[in-house]
Amino acid sequence: MKLIIRILLTSALVLLIANFMTGVHVAGFTTALIVAVVLGLLNIFIKPILVILTLPFTLVTLGLFLLVINALIIILCDNIVGGFSVDSFWTALFFSIILSILQSIMYKILGDDK
Repeated sequence: MKLIIRILLTSALVLLIANFMTGVHVAGFTTALIVAVVLGLLNIFIKPILVILTLPFTLVTLGLFLLVINALIIILCDNIVGGFSVDSFWTALFFSIILSILQSIMYKILGDDK
């Protein structure tokens, strides 16, 4: 049940951010739902590999390179999901930061934080 709530919440946040942020385009709620699932899968399977491969950069930048990895995950999701597009790397970077902050706030409100 927690997983379904997280996916629905993430898809609602993706739609909300897309409405307010220029450069992020989502076709509809179904697309946002697919984006939430794909982002979850990419974060489970691809992100740990990228973190390990870029560990020296992450250590030198004191963890700030993780923001770049998050932006790359968003761009990869853009390439996978039709109906979802992000205009540039910087847009993906800001989108990932805003999405992470809003997810943390909403999970804390719902008592579903990790």
